[in-house]
Amino acid sequence: MELNDGKFLFQGGVDPLNICEQYGCPVYIYDTSIIKRQYDRLNNAINLPKSKINYACKALTNINILKFLQQLGAGLDTVSIQEVKLGLKAGFKPDDIIYTPNCVSLKEIEDAMNLGVKINIDNLSILEQFGHLYPEYPVCVRINPHIFAGGNNKISVGHIDSKFGISFHQVPHLKRVVEATNLKVVGLHMHTGSDILDIEVFLQGCEILLNTAKGFNDLEYLDLGSGFKVPYKPNDISTDIEELGQRISNRFRVFCEEYGKDLTLMFEPGKFLVSEAGYFCSKVNVVKQTISTVFAGVDSGLNHLIRPMFYGSHHEIFNLSQPNNKPRIYTIVGYICETDTFGVNRKISEIAEGDILCFKNAGAYCFTMSSNYNSRYRPAEVMVHEGQAHLIRARETMDDLLRNQVEVNFLEKSIV
Repeated sequence: MELNDGKFLFQGGVDPLNICEQYGCPVYIYDTSIIKRQYDRLNNAINLPKSKINYACKALTNINILKFLQQLGAGLDTVSIQEVKLGLKAGFKPDDIIYTPNCVSLKEIEDAMNLGVKINIDNLSILEQFGHLYPEYPVCVRINPHIFAGGNNKISVGHIDSKFGISFHQVPHLKRVVEATNLKVVGLHMHTGSDILDIEVFLQGCEILLNTAKGFNDLEYLDLGSGFKVPYKPNDISTDIEELGQRISNRFRVFCEEYGKDLTLMFEPGKFLVSEAGYFCSKVNVVKQTISTVFAGVDSGLNHLIRPMFYGSHHEIFNLSQPNNKPRIYTIVGYICETDTFGVNRKISEIAEGDILCFKNAGAYCFTMSSNYNSRYRPAEVMVHEGQAHLIRARETMDDLLRNQVEVNFLEKSIV
């Protein structure tokens, strides 16, 4: 979305204010041209005979977004049986879906196996049980590289105390399980965290995975996860995808020559593909000045966008209705009966009640983490594609809040 003649417009001239008027606020809006830009950028950065980008769909699971990425050529990274089923419904072939759960039951893994998708197992207990029961079904194994990486401790998942993966120090035990059960390991996987700035972290993790891979003879693919950082502020630092792609491609080609065959190198970006494509629009209910602060309170809250309160994440906020007013300092808050703050002391074009504020980087882990807290409805979702705005999720109603509740008639007298 860019400022054009005093108005913010999407590519193709789509006016976000018209979307807000038609579908109401709050509303999530996704620009598919940005998703394609990000997909092409990563795809072009990887220079290998065999590579695959699997979209980490937990970032945003609307089926229309899944269908769009499938048409671009992406595979799918899933973490639950429900995401697997969504992927199949969106048109992904089972072999293009990798299922990487954590702390789930063997039953759920069996359900995914019966759907024919790639299975990625991240603990020795389940691996041994699975191997005894289904030695003929090829699996991937998630390795914990003991690398602390990511924007903060909540999104770092490859360190020594993480619940994710099998420690690379446990590889001898892992191999004994594989040999005892005659299980065929066709893939190895790792993921160190999200919002990683340092390319050397990826290369360090890559070396650990490549060294581990030397001990497995039947590999078909290696999955390096993701965690690429996108910019959240003007001039913010982000992962240099082009340099990363070149260096990892060069290293992987050397490894494949030593291994004796070309393996497929996989990545599983979520935020990198959809974060910048998303915008969240919310209407200002009240401008409230206290002794020390000017609050702008909007018709939304942490029930719709929890990342600032949960992760301390930064979302740029601008006045969509009045972008050219004189800037003033505001703290943007929501309507939830909790401390519910989107941004503190932000310089924003002067706000009036009724103005619409827009939050950037709202494509990843935003709607997908929304809830009905305070019995509020979840918002609508709109996709802007090739100059047209399409409603892809209707706003919830009271019927949605009551749909699965079962009322008990307390007026009936019990028989004594």
